[in-house]
Amino acid sequence: MLKALDELPAPIRARLDNVDVLVKEWPSRDDLAQGGLQDRHELFGLYEGIPLVDRGHYDMVLPDKITLFQRPIEAVCAARADVVREVRATVIHEVAHYFGISDEELDETDYG
Repeated sequence: MLKALDELPAPIRARLDNVDVLVKEWPSRDDLAQGGLQDRHELFGLYEGIPLVDRGHYDMVLPDKITLFQRPIEAVCAARADVVREVRATVIHEVAHYFGISDEELDETDYG
């Protein structure tokens, strides 16, 4: 699943700083609440942290976190190629949040 990060364009990868990427099987209740969802099958990824555009005095802080949820992604995919495509889209969506792009702005793209 994390191969999708390696496939991001080099200029974007170079700007990722102090970000951990994790894979969990399912989102927790807290994850769902942060994502504004109730059904654990609907949350594929979650960004937690301070978006790059909002960072002022930013040192001595815990890393931002992008979590991918394996089982919800697998549940909507019929084949491995579908999983690869969905993971890539989810990674791009969550990295966009890291850069300060909102869900509303993402809804205007293929990654909303």
